[in-house]
This record gives sequence, C-alpha cells and structure tokens, in this order.
Amino acid sequence: MATDRYESPLSQRYASEDMQYIFSQDMKFRTWRRLWIALAETEKELGLTQITDEMIEEMKAHKDDINYDVAREQEKKVRHDVMSHVYAYGVQCPKAKGIIHLGATSCYVGDNTDIIVMNDALSLVKKKLVNVIDKLGKFAENYKSQPTLAFTHFQPAQPTTVGKRATLWINEFMMDLEDLEYVQGSLKLLGSKGTTGTQASFLELFNGDNETIDRIDSMIAEKMGFAKDAYYPVSGQTYSRKVDTRVCNILAGIAASAHKMSNDIRLLQHLKEVEEPFEKSQIGSSAMAYKRNPMRSERIASLANYVMVNAMNPAITSATQWFERTLDDSANKRISIPEGFLAVDGILELCLNVVDGLVVNEKVIIRRLMSELPFMATENIMMDAVKEGEDRQEMHERIRKLSMEAGYRVKKEGLDNNLLEMAVKDPAFHLSEDKIDEIMKPEKYVGRSIYQVEKYIENFVNPVRTKYQDMLGQEGHVSV
Repeated sequence: MATDRYESPLSQRYASEDMQYIFSQDMKFRTWRRLWIALAETEKELGLTQITDEMIEEMKAHKDDINYDVAREQEKKVRHDVMSHVYAYGVQCPKAKGIIHLGATSCYVGDNTDIIVMNDALSLVKKKLVNVIDKLGKFAENYKSQPTLAFTHFQPAQPTTVGKRATLWINEFMMDLEDLEYVQGSLKLLGSKGTTGTQASFLELFNGDNETIDRIDSMIAEKMGFAKDAYYPVSGQTYSRKVDTRVCNILAGIAASAHKMSNDIRLLQHLKEVEEPFEKSQIGSSAMAYKRNPMRSERIASLANYVMVNAMNPAITSATQWFERTLDDSANKRISIPEGFLAVDGILELCLNVVDGLVVNEKVIIRRLMSELPFMATENIMMDAVKEGEDRQEMHERIRKLSMEAGYRVKKEGLDNNLLEMAVKDPAFHLSEDKIDEIMKPEKYVGRSIYQVEKYIENFVNPVRTKYQDMLGQEGHVSV
C-alpha cells in the first residue's frame, strides 16, 4: 500500500475485491479488446474481405495481456486514451494492426464497456442484496413471536414483534431488488453508431447496404453476451447519460434502505434491546472502555449518505449534455459511477455482517414492554368493565385519572408503573389477580404480527430465495 499519496478509502477499507476488479484497469481494457474482436468478427462475417481469420486469431491471442507501458507512453504523446490502446494492441498484433477499431469511434469501446461493467456490477450488487434479504428473512422468522414495544414518533406505541419490525426492513430492500431487476433488464449496449450516431462510416465500408449495416449492432450485442436486440436503437455519439442516472438511482435506493435499517439498529442499541455484533477484542471508545458503539451501523449510514448525494452527479451530467455529445461527462463518470458502486458494495458487506450477528436482548425488551403495557391495557380493562355492566364513559374517566396518576409516579418520582395495582383496588373495574395476569400477556397486544411475518416470508421472501438460490450463502466481511 502506497503511503505517500492519496488512495481511496473505498478500496482500502470498504469495497470487496470482486467489486474492485469490476472497475479495474484490467477489466476495462480487456473488455475494450473483446469489443474490438467482436467488431472485427462482425465486419468479416458481413463481407469485409480485408479482415482475415489470421488477424482475428492474432487479436484473440493478446486479448488479456495488456501492454500498459506502451499505451501509457503513447498517451503522453497523443493525449488520447483510446488511440493509445489501439496503438498498443497493434504493436502486439502487427497483422491485425490496420483493421483494429475499423469504422468505430472512441465511444464504441468506451460506452459499451461502461454498460458491460455496470451490468456486471449490478449483478454483484444483486447477489449481495438477495443475501441481505435472505438473512433478514431468517432473523424475522426466528423472532416472529418476540413481543417488543413499537414506536411512533419514537414514543411508545402499540406493541409489535421483533420479527415483524425486521419485515419492514426487508420490504424496503425488496423494492430495491424490484427496481434493480427492471433497470438491469433494460440495459442495452450502444453498439457501433459512429461519430454522431449516424453510422456514416459503415455506409462507406459496406457501400451503402442498409440491410447489412442493420445487423451490426445485433451481432456485436450477441458476441458480447447480450440479447440480440439489447442495443439502443438510436443515439448520438454516446448512449444517453440518462442510463447512468437510472443506475445510480438504484444505488441510492439501496443506500436509503440500508440507512433506515441502520438507524433503527442504532436506536435499538441505545435502548440495549438489539445490538450489532461486537468482537471480543473490539474497542468501542478510545476514552470510555465500557462503550459498545454501533460502529458498523454508523458506517452504513455514513456511506449511504455519500451514495444518495452521489446520485446527483449523473443526473446533472445527463441534463447538461449538448446535442450529440460533449466531453464534460467523462471526468465525472470516471469518479461517480465506480465510487457509487464501491460504496454500495461496502454498505451491503456491512449489512450482511450486521444482520448475521444481530444480538437480541430479550429480557431488556420484555422489561421495557412491561413497563409500558399497563397503559396499553387500559382499553381492554375498560371494555371488560363495560361487559360487567359499568358505564363506558364513567370507566373512561376513571382509567384516565388513574393513568395520569401512574404516569406522574413514573416520570416525576422515578417509581414503577402502579396503574394496575390502583385499578385492582377500584371495585368498578372488577379486576382479579388472574384477570391481571391474563391482561398483562404481551402476546395479546401484537395483533397479527406473527401471522404477517409468516405470510410475508412465504409469499415474498421465499420466492426470492427460490429464484436466486444459486446466489445464497454470501457472508459479509468487514476489513476494519
């Protein structure tokens, strides 16, 4: 690791090696060479006799051994990255030198590679997202029956279960998966459209034969592993930069979902109810040795903030392109697209790690729930009294006054909630110890939570597990 120059934390600390490879120089320039081979093969198959099998075999022989030193020296001279690599490839392939990049413009390799790279990156994101959903599903199943105090406005509200709360997190990731599947399914290659998208160079090469030229983009798409119709039908010099906006919005959506989950976990860890994993030798604070800070969840939120803001980059770039193209997209794309993916990759690695090791402190959860449950039981107490012949309005007023008295005792005097004890002493409520025990069962107040978890897993999570069963089993890794 270089210590005398800046290196991105996304590579050093957060993103996986798999995602880093997708945006590596090797991946980029090897894809360029695959595209040049696909172009040469297509042109030969469509009748260009100057391209021979020998030339194509020579190109294939050097598709992976990039002579970077030659390309770098050439770029210093010509200030053009694509032509520098055309030259470098030609040095290795002297027989094919004259037909490399024939009829194409720089965006043929640049833009098609960008689409291929984003497609591969989305596949990796999808794999990790599916595993987050799977692991959260297991967590929800394990704790579907564990009553817990629910909050609205972070104020005590009607109870739910720990598992039901987890389904809320899953559901947001499920929406992200749906969006990802749609956008990835709509990705298309640029094809080979020429300088302004008119394919004028191919009119010259193929003597104005439109039917032959119509086949070029389709053949290239298939050779690059895409469907034969997976190319944009019209373009300027580049594919529309709106594509980058759609892709980065997917990343921002995942970041938002992860942020929401991490916030909930951080709040729950403050309450000591649910905690993220904490390793035996981990230090929570340099000053306060007793602390267990929710470091992973905080890091998720931090990276998520970056990804959500980063989505503005391609949107602005897309909006400000002039006519058939301008080059003010290039520097921005080189940063915003890779770093958006690297950051989301880091987020999902953290999510996998956190969800896999969540600690549920059931006794703390029950203690807090039971401290609030008497207030929540007041409606049941009132209804039972009415069944015994009491007046509903009078019972409402009685329970209201007792609730205020108990609330004062809890908030102002720091004492236990004695609402039920006071209600037992009032004969109007017809309460016995047995009735109190029955009323104070937390499971009576969680509604359909258990059933909802079971049906959600059955109807939504399990189909994802079945569809992507070959992807399951991914573990999350935290570098530091």
